[in-house]
Amino acid sequence: MTSTLRPATTTEAVKRPGRWLALSVLVLAVLLVAVDATVLGLATPYISEDLEPTGTQLLWIGDVYSFVIAGLLVSMGSLGDRIGRKRILLLGATAFGAISVLNAYATTPELMILARALLGVAGATLMPATLALIRNIFPDPRERSLAVGIWGATASAGTAVGPIVGGFLLEHFWWGSVFLINLPVMAVLVLVGIKLLPESRNPNPGPWDMTSVALSLVGMIAVVYAVKEAASHGVTWEPLAAGLLGAVALYAFVRRQLTLPTPLLDMRLFRNRGFSGAVLADLLTILGLSGLVFFLSQYLQLVQGRPPLEAGLAELPAAVGAVAAGLVAGTVARRYSVRAVVSGGLAAIGLALASLTLLDQSTGYPVLGAALLVVGVGAGFSFTVTSDVILSSVPKEQAGAASAVSETAYELGAALGIAVLGSIVTGVYRGFAAPTGTPTGAHESLGGAVEAAAGMPTRQAQGMLTAAREAFVDGLAIAAGAGAVVLLATAAAAWFMLRNQRLDKGF
Repeated sequence: MTSTLRPATTTEAVKRPGRWLALSVLVLAVLLVAVDATVLGLATPYISEDLEPTGTQLLWIGDVYSFVIAGLLVSMGSLGDRIGRKRILLLGATAFGAISVLNAYATTPELMILARALLGVAGATLMPATLALIRNIFPDPRERSLAVGIWGATASAGTAVGPIVGGFLLEHFWWGSVFLINLPVMAVLVLVGIKLLPESRNPNPGPWDMTSVALSLVGMIAVVYAVKEAASHGVTWEPLAAGLLGAVALYAFVRRQLTLPTPLLDMRLFRNRGFSGAVLADLLTILGLSGLVFFLSQYLQLVQGRPPLEAGLAELPAAVGAVAAGLVAGTVARRYSVRAVVSGGLAAIGLALASLTLLDQSTGYPVLGAALLVVGVGAGFSFTVTSDVILSSVPKEQAGAASAVSETAYELGAALGIAVLGSIVTGVYRGFAAPTGTPTGAHESLGGAVEAAAGMPTRQAQGMLTAAREAFVDGLAIAAGAGAVVLLATAAAAWFMLRNQRLDKGF
């Protein structure tokens, strides 16, 4: 069935000179966000030691960025459609760099959580703007598929560069240095982007409805907070109240969009089965993956004893697989089918996660590296094709809002994944049997246990660390199993929802 929302693909614009140079600027913004997301995992043990957060605070440090960015992406994507995507990208990049300094010099867990939240506000401007600009710079569908592949491959490369550069910095400097690497990338992006990026906006955008902005922000944050609290502490009146507030706010948001002449988000986009299927696939995939990704660096460093740089290099196969798959995903999807590529990629990730349920403290790197490679290839195929489907399903005037929906699914999935699967790891870990005299902080996080061991008698410390590491690995294996179930179910759903979906062939 052909969507009435699908734009013309062969006559809407001529090929823009300098479009590939412009793309090189856009991928810097993607690199900025990807590097920031990955270095946090490596820095977590050091942050735990220096700031001494509780287990709950540590989860907040990990996921508050995603909470805030998920709540603001739709609003910022729509704002970019109105005031100009180039303008909001450059403003957001400048703020992202400045707030990175606040992250680097945070002195308390509370200040670190605040800094991560502010970084989410700035980050919400970046990803929708980059995808929306790609939609407008590359009117030809085949070139756009390649551009989206490069965009996704750069994000994957960032997940490789982040741990390696971050690992090097952590071995030579203090943990705050991993945030300062954002500054040179931001400076190049802004200075070069001013000259190379074309401006684009919706020619008839209508007003930016602040009521819709507030409803979106309150609804998303309240729902995610409710899930997080229920997963961490059980279903009590507080998460129930937050969940109810969020559901009411999101319901009001949807109702308001259906009545506004120029809505913040055109809800008719979701009538397109391909668009809805791609968004749902992205959300559930990240949900199934994020809990594992967040704790993997801790496993490599605190369980297997690898130094930060080695831990970063150990995660390289996932990025290599994603880069390679992302660059050819559009071609493969046109040769076979969208649903075959997306469902096959998701199933591959699910099977790789299932293999990690056998993880233990002494698991050899060949097994772990092979699983990460399969995860990367699967993610490269699925995410690149779903992003292409989302972009090609809407008129270019709504590219910002549609891109924001895609990124909202990604960030919401990350927040929920860390909250739910991360809470599984934390819940299993907290129950480990510790020797008498073990400090309370050892039960909050594995980093806390390693720190506590330094002040305990040798034999007692070894016994405590062995028990703590076993509990952590048990929790990680259970989380991997839950993620595998989510990914395999998502693969099956994508097979049906993306039926007859095709990428445009172009000129």
